[in-house]
Amino acid sequence: MALYVHKYGGTSVGTVERIKHVADNVIQARQRGEDVVVVVSAMSGETNRLVALAHEAQERPNIREMDVLLSTGEQVTIALLSMALQQKGCEARSYTGAQVRILTDRAHTKARIEDIDTERMRADLAQGRVVVVAGFQGVTADGDITTLGRGGSDTTAVALAAALKADECLIYTDVDGVYTTDPRIEPKARRLERITFEEMLEMASQGSKVLQIRSVEFAGKYNVPLRVLSSFKEGSGTLISYEEASGVEKPLISGIAFNRDEAKLTILGVPDRPGIAYKILGPIAQANIEVDMIVQNVGEDGSTDFTFTVHRNEYKRALEILQNICADLGAREAAGDTAIVKVSLVGVGMRSHAGIAAQMFEALAGEGINIQMISTSEIKISVVLNEKYLELAVRSLHEAFHLDQAAAAA
Repeated sequence: MALYVHKYGGTSVGTVERIKHVADNVIQARQRGEDVVVVVSAMSGETNRLVALAHEAQERPNIREMDVLLSTGEQVTIALLSMALQQKGCEARSYTGAQVRILTDRAHTKARIEDIDTERMRADLAQGRVVVVAGFQGVTADGDITTLGRGGSDTTAVALAAALKADECLIYTDVDGVYTTDPRIEPKARRLERITFEEMLEMASQGSKVLQIRSVEFAGKYNVPLRVLSSFKEGSGTLISYEEASGVEKPLISGIAFNRDEAKLTILGVPDRPGIAYKILGPIAQANIEVDMIVQNVGEDGSTDFTFTVHRNEYKRALEILQNICADLGAREAAGDTAIVKVSLVGVGMRSHAGIAAQMFEALAGEGINIQMISTSEIKISVVLNEKYLELAVRSLHEAFHLDQAAAAA
Protein backbone atom coordinates (compact mmCIF):
# COMPACT_ATOMS: atom_id res chain seq x y z
CA MET A 1 0.00 0.00 0.00
CA ALA A 2 1.08 3.56 -0.67
CA LEU A 3 2.11 5.46 2.47
CA TYR A 4 1.46 9.16 2.92
CA VAL A 5 2.39 11.45 5.79
CA HIS A 6 -0.19 14.21 6.31
CA LYS A 7 0.64 17.36 8.25
CA TYR A 8 -2.07 19.75 9.49
CA GLY A 9 -1.19 23.18 10.85
CA GLY A 10 -2.78 25.15 13.65
CA THR A 11 -5.56 26.75 11.59
CA SER A 12 -6.49 23.34 10.16
CA VAL A 13 -7.04 21.97 13.69
CA GLY A 14 -8.14 25.24 15.30
CA THR A 15 -11.52 23.93 16.52
CA VAL A 16 -13.09 20.54 17.20
CA GLU A 17 -15.19 21.00 14.05
CA ARG A 18 -12.04 21.49 11.99
CA ILE A 19 -10.45 18.48 13.65
CA LYS A 20 -13.48 16.44 12.56
CA HIS A 21 -12.98 17.76 9.01
CA VAL A 22 -9.35 16.58 9.16
CA ALA A 23 -10.60 13.18 10.30
CA ASP A 24 -12.89 13.03 7.24
CA ASN A 25 -9.94 13.86 4.99
CA VAL A 26 -7.83 11.12 6.55
CA ILE A 27 -10.65 8.59 6.24
CA GLN A 28 -11.03 9.41 2.54
CA ALA A 29 -7.33 8.63 2.09
CA ARG A 30 -7.80 5.31 3.88
CA GLN A 31 -10.74 4.52 1.60
CA ARG A 32 -8.42 5.06 -1.39
CA GLY A 33 -6.28 2.27 0.05
CA GLU A 34 -3.55 4.48 1.49
CA ASP A 35 -1.68 4.04 4.77
CA VAL A 36 -1.62 7.33 6.67
CA VAL A 37 0.56 8.87 9.36
CA VAL A 38 -0.74 12.25 10.54
CA VAL A 39 1.38 14.99 12.13
CA VAL A 40 -0.48 17.86 13.79
CA SER A 41 0.38 21.23 15.27
CA ALA A 42 -1.20 22.74 18.36
CA MET A 43 -4.59 24.38 17.85
CA SER A 44 -4.21 27.91 16.46
CA GLY A 45 -3.32 30.41 19.16
CA GLU A 46 -2.47 27.75 21.74
CA THR A 47 1.33 28.07 21.53
CA ASN A 48 1.10 31.86 21.94
CA ARG A 49 -1.19 31.36 24.95
CA LEU A 50 1.31 29.00 26.57
CA VAL A 51 4.20 31.39 25.91
CA ALA A 52 2.24 34.18 27.60
CA LEU A 53 1.57 31.97 30.63
CA ALA A 54 5.27 31.15 30.88
CA HIS A 55 6.20 34.82 31.00
CA GLU A 56 3.61 35.42 33.69
CA ALA A 57 5.24 32.72 35.81
CA GLN A 58 8.89 33.61 35.15
CA GLU A 59 10.45 36.73 33.65
CA ARG A 60 12.92 34.69 31.62
CA PRO A 61 11.40 31.22 31.37
CA ASN A 62 13.77 28.29 31.85
CA ILE A 63 14.21 26.72 28.39
CA ARG A 64 13.92 23.12 29.62
CA GLU A 65 10.62 23.88 31.34
CA MET A 66 9.51 25.92 28.33
CA ASP A 67 9.81 22.80 26.17
CA VAL A 68 7.79 20.78 28.70
CA LEU A 69 5.08 23.45 28.58
CA LEU A 70 4.93 24.07 24.84
CA SER A 71 4.84 20.38 23.95
CA THR A 72 1.45 20.07 25.65
CA GLY A 73 -0.28 21.98 22.83
CA GLU A 74 0.28 19.20 20.30
CA GLN A 75 -0.61 16.54 22.88
CA VAL A 76 -4.13 17.97 23.06
CA THR A 77 -4.51 17.87 19.27
CA ILE A 78 -3.30 14.31 18.75
CA ALA A 79 -5.74 13.02 21.36
CA LEU A 80 -8.70 14.94 19.91
CA LEU A 81 -7.95 13.85 16.34
CA SER A 82 -7.58 10.21 17.39
CA MET A 83 -10.92 10.43 19.21
CA ALA A 84 -12.57 11.99 16.14
CA LEU A 85 -11.22 9.22 13.92
CA GLN A 86 -12.37 6.52 16.33
CA GLN A 87 -15.83 8.13 16.56
CA LYS A 88 -16.09 7.76 12.77
CA GLY A 89 -15.10 4.09 12.89
CA CYS A 90 -11.45 4.51 11.92
CA GLU A 91 -8.85 2.88 14.14
CA ALA A 92 -6.24 5.40 15.25
CA ARG A 93 -3.57 5.75 17.89
CA SER A 94 -1.83 8.91 19.09
CA TYR A 95 1.81 9.34 20.04
CA THR A 96 3.88 12.16 21.49
CA GLY A 97 7.35 12.78 20.08
CA ALA A 98 8.84 10.91 23.05
CA GLN A 99 6.58 7.88 22.54
CA VAL A 100 7.68 7.31 18.94
CA ARG A 101 11.22 8.17 20.00
CA ILE A 102 11.94 11.20 17.84
CA LEU A 103 15.47 11.54 19.19
CA THR A 104 16.94 15.05 19.17
CA ASP A 105 20.00 16.88 20.40
CA ARG A 106 19.85 18.85 23.67
CA ALA A 107 19.26 22.31 22.18
CA HIS A 108 16.05 23.20 24.03
CA THR A 109 13.51 25.31 22.06
CA LYS A 110 15.44 24.76 18.80
CA ALA A 111 16.40 21.08 18.83
CA ARG A 112 17.44 19.13 15.74
CA ILE A 113 16.28 15.60 14.96
CA GLU A 114 19.00 12.94 15.11
CA ASP A 115 17.05 9.68 14.75
CA ILE A 116 13.52 8.25 14.65
CA ASP A 117 12.38 4.81 15.84
CA THR A 118 9.69 3.67 13.39
CA GLU A 119 8.90 0.29 14.99
CA ARG A 120 5.70 1.27 16.84
CA MET A 121 4.37 3.24 13.86
CA ARG A 122 5.02 0.38 11.44
CA ALA A 123 3.30 -2.08 13.78
CA ASP A 124 0.19 0.11 13.93
CA LEU A 125 0.15 0.65 10.16
CA ALA A 126 0.41 -3.11 9.64
CA GLN A 127 -2.73 -3.52 11.76
CA GLY A 128 -4.64 -0.97 9.69
CA ARG A 129 -4.47 1.92 12.15
CA VAL A 130 -3.94 5.58 11.42
CA VAL A 131 -0.94 6.85 13.37
CA VAL A 132 -1.28 10.38 14.80
CA VAL A 133 1.98 11.99 15.93
CA ALA A 134 2.58 15.27 17.77
CA GLY A 135 4.61 17.65 15.66
CA PHE A 136 7.20 20.15 16.87
CA GLN A 137 8.66 17.93 19.59
CA GLY A 138 11.10 15.19 20.41
CA VAL A 139 13.14 13.76 23.27
CA THR A 140 16.82 13.66 24.20
CA ALA A 141 18.77 10.50 24.94
CA ASP A 142 18.32 11.40 28.62
CA GLY A 143 14.52 11.55 28.26
CA ASP A 144 14.11 15.34 28.35
CA ILE A 145 11.34 16.78 26.17
CA THR A 146 12.56 19.14 23.43
CA THR A 147 10.87 21.31 20.82
CA LEU A 148 12.09 22.03 17.30
CA GLY A 149 11.45 25.77 17.04
CA ARG A 150 8.65 27.72 15.39
CA GLY A 151 7.20 25.82 12.42
CA GLY A 152 8.81 22.60 13.64
CA SER A 153 5.75 20.46 12.85
CA ASP A 154 6.65 20.71 9.16
CA THR A 155 10.09 19.33 10.01
CA THR A 156 8.55 16.50 12.05
CA ALA A 157 6.34 15.50 9.13
CA VAL A 158 9.21 15.48 6.62
CA ALA A 159 11.46 13.58 9.02
CA LEU A 160 8.80 10.90 9.58
CA ALA A 161 8.22 10.65 5.82
CA ALA A 162 11.96 10.12 5.29
CA ALA A 163 12.24 7.55 8.10
CA LEU A 164 9.18 5.62 6.90
CA LYS A 165 10.12 5.98 3.22
CA ALA A 166 6.69 7.46 2.49
CA ASP A 167 5.54 8.06 -1.08
CA GLU A 168 4.80 11.74 -0.34
CA CYS A 169 4.55 14.18 2.53
CA LEU A 170 1.36 16.24 2.25
CA ILE A 171 1.45 19.61 4.03
CA TYR A 172 -2.13 20.79 4.59
CA THR A 173 -2.40 24.47 5.41
CA ASP A 174 -4.66 27.49 4.89
CA VAL A 175 -3.42 28.10 1.32
CA ASP A 176 -3.91 25.76 -1.63
CA GLY A 177 -0.29 25.68 -2.79
CA VAL A 178 2.79 27.75 -3.53
CA TYR A 179 2.07 30.88 -5.56
CA THR A 180 4.25 32.96 -7.87
CA THR A 181 4.02 35.61 -5.15
CA ASP A 182 1.72 36.60 -2.29
CA PRO A 183 -1.81 36.93 -3.76
CA ARG A 184 -2.56 39.63 -1.18
CA ILE A 185 0.03 41.82 -2.91
CA GLU A 186 -0.55 40.71 -6.52
CA PRO A 187 -4.08 39.39 -7.24
CA LYS A 188 -2.81 37.89 -10.52
CA ALA A 189 -0.45 35.56 -8.64
CA ARG A 190 -0.74 32.00 -9.96
CA ARG A 191 -0.54 28.70 -8.12
CA LEU A 192 2.45 26.65 -9.26
CA GLU A 193 1.84 23.01 -10.18
CA ARG A 194 5.40 22.14 -9.21
CA ILE A 195 8.61 23.73 -7.97
CA THR A 196 12.07 22.34 -7.17
CA PHE A 197 13.53 21.95 -3.69
CA GLU A 198 16.17 24.54 -4.59
CA GLU A 199 13.57 27.09 -5.62
CA MET A 200 11.36 26.44 -2.60
CA LEU A 201 14.35 26.77 -0.27
CA GLU A 202 15.24 30.13 -1.82
CA MET A 203 11.60 31.27 -1.68
CA ALA A 204 11.35 30.28 1.99
CA SER A 205 14.67 31.89 2.94
CA GLN A 206 13.76 35.10 1.10
CA GLY A 207 10.47 35.59 2.92
CA SER A 208 7.83 33.17 1.61
CA LYS A 209 5.94 31.85 4.66
CA VAL A 210 4.35 28.75 3.08
CA LEU A 211 6.90 26.23 4.40
CA GLN A 212 9.44 26.26 7.20
CA ILE A 213 13.03 26.41 5.85
CA ARG A 214 14.34 23.45 7.86
CA SER A 215 11.57 21.20 6.54
CA VAL A 216 12.50 22.02 2.93
CA GLU A 217 16.19 21.38 3.67
CA PHE A 218 15.29 18.02 5.23
CA ALA A 219 13.05 17.07 2.30
CA GLY A 220 15.77 17.92 -0.22
CA LYS A 221 18.44 16.03 1.72
CA TYR A 222 16.37 12.84 1.89
CA ASN A 223 14.50 13.32 -1.40
CA VAL A 224 11.04 13.37 0.19
CA PRO A 225 8.46 14.74 -2.30
CA LEU A 226 6.42 17.49 -0.61
CA ARG A 227 2.96 18.60 -1.65
CA VAL A 228 1.38 21.78 -0.27
CA LEU A 229 -2.44 21.56 -0.15
CA SER A 230 -5.37 23.40 1.39
CA SER A 231 -7.27 21.91 4.32
CA PHE A 232 -10.35 23.82 3.26
CA LYS A 233 -10.80 23.17 -0.46
CA GLU A 234 -10.09 20.47 -3.01
CA GLY A 235 -7.12 20.72 -5.35
CA SER A 236 -3.83 19.15 -6.40
CA GLY A 237 -1.71 21.77 -4.62
CA THR A 238 1.96 22.29 -5.46
CA LEU A 239 4.47 19.44 -5.71
CA ILE A 240 8.00 20.18 -4.47
CA SER A 241 10.61 17.73 -5.73
CA TYR A 242 13.92 17.50 -7.59
CA GLU A 243 12.20 17.36 -10.96
CA GLU A 244 11.81 20.59 -12.93
CA ALA A 245 8.91 21.42 -15.21
CA SER A 246 9.87 20.55 -18.78
CA GLY A 247 9.23 21.73 -22.31
CA VAL A 248 7.15 24.86 -22.90
CA GLU A 249 5.96 24.76 -19.27
CA LYS A 250 9.48 25.26 -17.90
CA PRO A 251 9.41 28.73 -16.33
CA LEU A 252 12.16 31.29 -16.54
CA ILE A 253 11.26 32.63 -13.09
CA SER A 254 9.19 30.58 -10.64
CA GLY A 255 8.31 33.26 -8.14
CA ILE A 256 8.88 36.51 -6.31
CA ALA A 257 9.55 36.45 -2.57
CA PHE A 258 9.85 39.44 -0.27
CA ASN A 259 10.90 40.10 3.30
CA ARG A 260 9.68 43.04 5.35
CA ASP A 261 11.84 42.10 8.34
CA GLU A 262 15.11 43.59 7.03
CA ALA A 263 17.10 46.52 8.39
CA LYS A 264 20.15 48.17 6.84
CA LEU A 265 23.26 49.36 8.68
CA THR A 266 26.16 51.40 7.27
CA ILE A 267 29.48 52.37 8.79
CA LEU A 268 30.77 55.41 6.88
CA GLY A 269 34.32 56.49 6.13
CA VAL A 270 36.14 53.33 7.24
CA PRO A 271 39.83 53.14 6.23
CA ASP A 272 40.16 50.84 3.21
CA ARG A 273 42.69 48.26 4.40
CA PRO A 274 42.88 44.44 4.72
CA GLY A 275 40.93 42.97 7.62
CA ILE A 276 38.48 45.85 7.99
CA ALA A 277 35.46 43.67 7.07
CA TYR A 278 36.33 41.26 9.87
CA LYS A 279 36.77 44.07 12.37
CA ILE A 280 33.23 45.26 11.50
CA LEU A 281 31.44 41.92 11.25
CA GLY A 282 33.42 40.07 13.94
CA PRO A 283 31.67 41.85 16.85
CA ILE A 284 28.33 41.42 15.05
CA ALA A 285 28.91 37.66 14.77
CA GLN A 286 30.05 37.44 18.41
CA ALA A 287 26.68 38.95 19.39
CA ASN A 288 25.03 36.06 17.48
CA ILE A 289 23.46 38.46 14.96
CA GLU A 290 23.02 36.99 11.48
CA VAL A 291 24.07 39.16 8.53
CA ASP A 292 22.28 38.82 5.20
CA MET A 293 23.44 41.10 2.36
CA ILE A 294 26.78 42.96 2.29
CA VAL A 295 27.96 45.82 0.06
CA GLN A 296 31.29 47.67 0.26
CA ASN A 297 32.04 50.85 -1.69
CA VAL A 298 35.59 52.19 -2.07
CA GLY A 299 36.04 55.95 -2.22
CA GLU A 300 38.78 57.91 -3.93
CA ASP A 301 40.21 59.10 -0.60
CA GLY A 302 41.12 55.58 0.51
CA SER A 303 38.07 55.17 2.72
CA THR A 304 35.11 52.88 2.29
CA ASP A 305 31.43 52.73 3.23
CA PHE A 306 30.45 49.27 4.48
CA THR A 307 26.75 48.34 4.40
CA PHE A 308 24.97 45.17 5.50
CA THR A 309 21.48 43.99 6.45
CA VAL A 310 20.20 42.17 9.53
CA HIS A 311 16.81 41.06 10.82
CA ARG A 312 14.83 44.09 11.95
CA ASN A 313 14.57 42.69 15.49
CA GLU A 314 18.39 42.83 15.73
CA TYR A 315 18.72 46.36 14.34
CA LYS A 316 19.10 48.35 17.58
CA ARG A 317 21.63 45.93 19.03
CA ALA A 318 23.68 45.87 15.80
CA LEU A 319 23.64 49.66 15.49
CA GLU A 320 24.84 50.01 19.08
CA ILE A 321 27.74 47.64 18.35
CA LEU A 322 28.77 49.69 15.29
CA GLN A 323 28.59 52.94 17.21
CA ASN A 324 30.81 51.46 19.92
CA ILE A 325 33.53 50.39 17.46
CA CYS A 326 33.45 53.49 15.24
CA ALA A 327 36.32 55.25 17.02
CA ASP A 328 38.53 52.14 17.09
CA LEU A 329 38.06 51.70 13.34
CA GLY A 330 38.68 55.34 12.54
CA ALA A 331 35.24 55.53 10.92
CA ARG A 332 33.25 58.72 10.47
CA GLU A 333 29.89 57.45 11.76
CA ALA A 334 27.44 54.54 11.90
CA ALA A 335 23.95 54.92 10.49
CA GLY A 336 20.96 52.72 9.77
CA ASP A 337 17.57 52.41 8.12
CA THR A 338 14.63 50.18 9.03
CA ALA A 339 12.34 51.43 6.24
CA ILE A 340 13.54 48.84 3.72
CA VAL A 341 12.36 45.57 2.18
CA LYS A 342 14.10 42.82 0.24
CA VAL A 343 12.50 41.60 -2.98
CA SER A 344 13.83 38.45 -4.69
CA LEU A 345 13.35 36.77 -8.05
CA VAL A 346 13.74 32.97 -7.83
CA GLY A 347 13.99 30.44 -10.64
CA VAL A 348 16.19 27.60 -11.87
CA GLY A 349 15.71 29.06 -15.37
CA MET A 350 18.31 31.71 -14.48
CA ARG A 351 21.04 29.11 -14.96
CA SER A 352 20.48 28.96 -18.69
CA HIS A 353 19.27 32.48 -19.46
CA ALA A 354 21.31 35.68 -19.53
CA GLY A 355 19.83 39.11 -18.95
CA ILE A 356 17.48 38.32 -16.04
CA ALA A 357 19.09 40.95 -13.81
CA ALA A 358 18.95 43.57 -16.56
CA GLN A 359 15.26 42.83 -17.15
CA MET A 360 14.59 43.11 -13.42
CA PHE A 361 16.41 46.41 -13.10
CA GLU A 362 14.66 47.79 -16.21
CA ALA A 363 11.24 46.93 -14.76
CA LEU A 364 12.05 48.67 -11.47
CA ALA A 365 13.57 51.69 -13.18
CA GLY A 366 10.43 52.03 -15.29
CA GLU A 367 8.48 52.57 -12.05
CA GLY A 368 11.03 55.01 -10.64
CA ILE A 369 12.16 52.56 -7.95
CA ASN A 370 15.72 53.00 -6.73
CA ILE A 371 17.78 49.91 -5.83
CA GLN A 372 19.86 50.27 -2.67
CA MET A 373 21.60 46.87 -2.56
CA ILE A 374 21.91 43.83 -4.84
CA SER A 375 22.71 40.18 -4.06
CA THR A 376 22.75 37.22 -6.44
CA SER A 377 23.08 33.46 -6.40
CA GLU A 378 22.78 30.86 -9.14
CA ILE A 379 18.97 30.84 -9.03
CA LYS A 380 18.14 34.09 -7.19
CA ILE A 381 18.48 37.87 -7.52
CA SER A 382 17.64 39.99 -4.46
CA VAL A 383 17.38 43.76 -4.21
CA VAL A 384 16.86 46.07 -1.24
CA LEU A 385 14.34 48.86 -1.77
CA ASN A 386 12.54 51.52 0.22
CA GLU A 387 9.60 49.75 1.87
CA LYS A 388 7.05 52.14 0.36
CA TYR A 389 7.77 50.60 -3.06
CA LEU A 390 7.16 46.96 -2.04
CA GLU A 391 3.75 46.42 -3.65
CA LEU A 392 4.63 48.38 -6.78
CA ALA A 393 7.89 46.45 -7.19
CA VAL A 394 6.25 43.04 -6.78
CA ARG A 395 3.45 43.84 -9.23
CA SER A 396 5.77 45.33 -11.85
CA LEU A 397 8.16 42.36 -11.70
CA HIS A 398 5.26 39.90 -11.80
CA GLU A 399 4.07 41.56 -15.00
CA ALA A 400 7.55 41.94 -16.52
CA PHE A 401 8.26 38.21 -16.20
CA HIS A 402 4.72 37.14 -17.24
CA LEU A 403 4.21 35.16 -14.04
CA ASP A 404 0.42 35.31 -14.40
CA GLN A 405 0.70 33.05 -17.45
CA ALA A 406 0.57 29.28 -17.04
CA ALA A 407 3.45 28.76 -19.51
CA ALA A 408 6.02 31.49 -18.95
CA ALA A 409 8.53 32.05 -21.73
CA ALA A 410 11.44 29.65 -21.66
